[in-house]
Amino acid sequence: MFSVKKYEIDDKIVWDEFVKNAKNGHFFFYRDFMEYHSDRFADNSLLIYKESTLVALLPSNLNENVLYTHQGLTFGGLITKSSNKQSQVNSIFDAIVDYAKVNKFSKIVYKRLPHIYHIIPSDEDLYAMFLHDFDLIRRDVSSSINLSNQITYSKGRKWLVKKAKQSNLSVECEVDTQIFWGILSNVLYEKHNVKPTHSVTEIEYLLKKFPKNIKLFTCESEGEILSGAVIFDTQEVAHAQYLFNTERGRELGALDLLIDYLVKDVFAKSRFFDFGISNEQQGKFLNEGLISQKEGFGARAICHEFYEKKL
Repeated sequence: MFSVKKYEIDDKIVWDEFVKNAKNGHFFFYRDFMEYHSDRFADNSLLIYKESTLVALLPSNLNENVLYTHQGLTFGGLITKSSNKQSQVNSIFDAIVDYAKVNKFSKIVYKRLPHIYHIIPSDEDLYAMFLHDFDLIRRDVSSSINLSNQITYSKGRKWLVKKAKQSNLSVECEVDTQIFWGILSNVLYEKHNVKPTHSVTEIEYLLKKFPKNIKLFTCESEGEILSGAVIFDTQEVAHAQYLFNTERGRELGALDLLIDYLVKDVFAKSRFFDFGISNEQQGKFLNEGLISQKEGFGARAICHEFYEKKL
């Protein structure tokens, strides 16, 4: 018999321990990460038990009577252990859907963890959603490099990396967060009229909580920061959360050199280097210039999928 319990603060140790041992865990799912923006999201995370044994977690929040998994995270979905098999996950979805109906939620919106983040195969949720009549409502396209089988860079990317090396630029990993975030914010505002998703206070908090997982890098010329990268590292996947290039950085190929260094040196032993999505308007518009830059480094498509079940 399966039962569902809404997360409470007293569950933190049990929750984090389960994430640590999950077959599709991610540091995003630790409570210290999930709660850095708790003022913006009404947490409604779920613990699923089989009798007295915890068998799954669902990071989720409630918004206008809709259960989302989770609007404050890049991706989410059901967290399970290697011992979870298909029939059990089907029953777990039975319990989640029943919980949502009993609480009179209008629908469930389920944002999946892309397969490159699976430690071992974890697609049981896809089949369970098929059985429960979930509908695919959105796809975002991300670009990732398979680091054990890399595609050769395009001529343009090779040329810019070579140009940057001839300019004697240096890559640094000891970075003043305040200065870095100021430059990142200026570049994002001037180029795209947007702000970073994280404030400098939030990123400093996350850096303190997850020093092994969140890393800042810069490419510099005589102390002047020309480009930068914020990497979220799971050891399996290095994800570029933010990338920026100043005007002079673009002229000298600073970001190209930085990416080349991250891919070939810092994260060479990871399975994937993930650039993130290149679309807008709920996935309907592809930014071809942006994805072309990523594909120039040999990255190819990985989809982020969103499913919905109306209740």
